[in-house]
Amino acid sequence: MDIVIGRGKRARRAYGFDEIALAPGGRTIDPSLADTRMTIGNLTRDVPIIASAMDGVVDVEMAVRLSELGAMGVLNLEGIQTRYDDPNPILDRIAAVNKDEFVPLMQELYAEPIREDLITKRIQEIKTAGGIAAVSLTPAGASKFGGIVAEAGADIVFVQATVVSTEHLSPDGVIPLDLEKFCAEMPMPVALGNCVTYDVTMKLMQAGAAAIMVGIGPGAACTSRGVLGVGVPQATAVADCAAARDDYFAETGHYVAIIADGGLVTGGDICKCIACGADGVMIGSPIARAAEAPGRGYHWGMATPSPVLPRGTRIRVGSTGTIEQILRGPAKLDDGTHNLLGALQTSMGTLGAKDIKEMQQVDVTIAPSLLTEGKVYQKAQQLGMGK
Repeated sequence: MDIVIGRGKRARRAYGFDEIALAPGGRTIDPSLADTRMTIGNLTRDVPIIASAMDGVVDVEMAVRLSELGAMGVLNLEGIQTRYDDPNPILDRIAAVNKDEFVPLMQELYAEPIREDLITKRIQEIKTAGGIAAVSLTPAGASKFGGIVAEAGADIVFVQATVVSTEHLSPDGVIPLDLEKFCAEMPMPVALGNCVTYDVTMKLMQAGAAAIMVGIGPGAACTSRGVLGVGVPQATAVADCAAARDDYFAETGHYVAIIADGGLVTGGDICKCIACGADGVMIGSPIARAAEAPGRGYHWGMATPSPVLPRGTRIRVGSTGTIEQILRGPAKLDDGTHNLLGALQTSMGTLGAKDIKEMQQVDVTIAPSLLTEGKVYQKAQQLGMGK
């Protein structure tokens, strides 16, 4: 139901994951029986978790390790990895700079031109090591480098921007990326995003997307919501976009994965996200906390280096364990940030959902006190859920 903001302006109530809870039904199953597989195009992963295409999260080594663990890591082809032969000294500078000098340094470092030879090299390095070569480009980058990526043999391409649409008005002389043509011509699945509405999701699926990324501004290091005032809380956004997926499947028989991108920190967040309709999730800061992550304990947004309007910051996330502990356990922390797969399997078992499709159908309740009820001691002592 619409809420009146003022004369002539109404608004719709939207919900974030902190405002909802999952309600168990009449059945439970053993967590070991929970099928968590996610499929995008011709790729199926046992762990429905994708590491974000951020320079502090995924490099070649991390992409390979995530593949080995049954997940997927996306390499940013317009970041540090494709601008410098050896990214390590650059990453060291980013980790060492003080907060007041951070944005100017990023603008300087990302002004280095993207090199086509390094795009090919990074893709081949991942594939040679046996990993899934998942890569990310902006729409402008896809127009410029799509052919290079196809020739290099990437396994899947993510075309991402703060907002992606099929109806983009460009200045005179600038030809926008034709998403439908791009999806048709690329020899691998193409995921498109980001969006937060039913209508745009439907149009992106009609353009040929193999997956849709959902989320504007919820990421831990993103400041787009503050800078632009744009976004929809993730629980509502995921549910709306998942509804478009279901309607599209009913009309065409073609299933397109919905990937919730951003705003997810704990296993509980991931469980609630899938219950709202997602097929998988894309996360950044939880992976940046891995000992193997390239960010040296830091995480920063993709739009931070913008020379005109930076929309992101660098946050200190620390290193809390290995990527295996974070994804598959065993957990050594009690705050829900370790063994994300185990949390999902246990939640599915508790809710009686034997696979992702059944998890998408569990009951959701509005629960603003979910994270605070009875947690006075945890909050006071900064333990568990009170950290």
